[in-house]
Amino acid sequence: MSGRDGHLLEAFLEMMSAERGAAANTIAAYGRDLADYLGFLARKKMRVAEAGKDEVAAYIGGLQAEGLAASSVARRLSAVRQFHRFLVADAIKGDDPTRILATPKARRGLPKVMSVDEVDRLLALADKEAASGEEKAVRLYVLVELLYATGLRVSELVALERKAVTGDAGYLTISGKGGRERVVPLNDRARDAVRKWAKETGKQKYLFPAKGAQGHLSRQVFARDLKELAGRAGLSSDKVSPHVLRHAFASHLLQNGADLRVVQMLLGHSDISTTQIYTHVLDEHLRALLETSHPLSEGP
Repeated sequence: MSGRDGHLLEAFLEMMSAERGAAANTIAAYGRDLADYLGFLARKKMRVAEAGKDEVAAYIGGLQAEGLAASSVARRLSAVRQFHRFLVADAIKGDDPTRILATPKARRGLPKVMSVDEVDRLLALADKEAASGEEKAVRLYVLVELLYATGLRVSELVALERKAVTGDAGYLTISGKGGRERVVPLNDRARDAVRKWAKETGKQKYLFPAKGAQGHLSRQVFARDLKELAGRAGLSSDKVSPHVLRHAFASHLLQNGADLRVVQMLLGHSDISTTQIYTHVLDEHLRALLETSHPLSEGP
């Protein structure tokens, strides 16, 4: 196993199993990752006890150069780090070369976003189907209208209580993550839809009541109904979900000049860094503004 340092790897894996109670799959993963690391050192004709910060950094850099995902690189570094700590603790090595190495951070992928035209198609069909008066169709229209108008989390949307709606249905008072309250304004279409729906459903606790244990519509049922609506509208159901509509709300606001801090407040993000995933939209908006407004630009 891994040449001359195989016995050290075996000792480490035994410690992980006996002292830390690591699962068999975890032990196997450590074994594969560390065998790869020891193989890298062996090709440099180096024992692990001789490895320094430069060698560990070179190993990690090689993984990144190969295109390994940041999460996988971080996992490998974690294994190497724990292995070196074990060697130091057992006095096999005098120092830990991984001590000041930073863990690679995974880039957050850009959210899937529907175009304004796609949202319009979805809303137009929901509105048309609601005209039948069938309760499920009307409910779905109100849900979609509300979601795109407010950017609520799906858990907040389906569990909306009647008391969250102001007297004229111009605003919603949302109790979000961590019990933080925020006030979300409604546009005219959403306000009218909610006002009419509230009258039709009577004086129940939840705006979207259901017979289940929760007393309100489940997220799963709404997500299923939304995907079916998307399919009927000629949109890919894989591209449409409650979370994607929340992203569309935020992205379309920013495309039309909304301030990032305002979007943060409306989404209920406690930290602006969470909202900054949408800065790619701002970059596109600012680039277009520069191209059209700068005196030396060739735009109109």
